[in-house]
Formats: sequence, C-alpha cells, structure tokens
Amino acid sequence: MQITILNGSPRPGGNTDTMAGAFARGAKEAGHQVEMIHVARKKIAACKGCQYCHSHKGVCIQKDDMEAVLHTLDHTELLVLASPIYCFDMTGQLKCTLDRMYPRGRYDLPIREAALLLNSVSEGVFEGAKAQFHTMVDYYGWKNRGILTISGMTVEKDGAMERCPRLAEAYELGRSL
Repeated sequence: MQITILNGSPRPGGNTDTMAGAFARGAKEAGHQVEMIHVARKKIAACKGCQYCHSHKGVCIQKDDMEAVLHTLDHTELLVLASPIYCFDMTGQLKCTLDRMYPRGRYDLPIREAALLLNSVSEGVFEGAKAQFHTMVDYYGWKNRGILTISGMTVEKDGAMERCPRLAEAYELGRSL
C-alpha cells in the first residue's frame, strides 16, 4: 500500500517528526511504501475561495508547492495526518494543505483510508483536530485506521517524544496496517 504522511509541524526533528517517523518505520516493516511530506517546509498558500478549481477538474489557479503534494496524493491509498496541537487544532500549515485538497479529494484521489497522529504539551486539547479528522473520514468515505494522541510533549526539552513510552504506539499503528 502507498502511504503518505502529511507532517504539519514547523519544527524539524521535533516531537511530531519523531512520532511520524516511528509510524513510518512500522509501516515500512509491514511492507508498505511510505512518503513523508513536511508541509510546513513547503510554500502552500491558503485557499482563495475563487472557485477556479471547481470548473478546472480540481486544478488550482495558484501555482505553488501544492501541485507536487497533489501529485503524490494521486498515488496515495492511506493518508496520515501528523500535527502538533498549538491552539486546539492542527497547525495552520497542515490546515492550508487540507483546504487545498478539498476540490479533488472526493472524486479524484485514490485515498481510501486515513490515520491521525497528534501530540501536545497539554491534555484535553485534541478534540478540535479529532473532530475535523472524523468529519473528513466520513465525508470522503475513508476507513479510519486509527487516532493516536500523546500529551506531555515539551518543546523546551528536545527529545521528549524519543523518551516517551507511548512512542511505541505510533510504531505499532504503522506496523498494524
């Protein structure tokens, strides 16, 4: 199976990278092809709401890195969204990417399954992102392969996720596919 991880963290080597990397290792060991796209390192503009895409088979009028992301998604069977939670939701960088997928997602993309990886310093901050994920899965008709949330991840102490005993759950989720 072709798996694409959209990593919304702007922090290279941080907690989300570590969590997504563990998932990717498990999925690769299970025999899947995995590509991770760090959307926060891409130039992906927000949707303009101009409706151009609706009359042009999902092609956006904006010419930026989203074209390459969509090319990868054109071959993706399982989509994994990975994000830290900063203000009760996925990062803005990941949200821009998801907004730009909207016109093509229902009909043109081969995605049939999805998973969600979230981490935060605080407990009780995951519900907004989880609600958005559940809505997407329902709307697009994807199979929900799992949601993993890990709290207690600090940014002041690099390597917090590497020392977290729950990191193994990310690996096992990838391996279980």
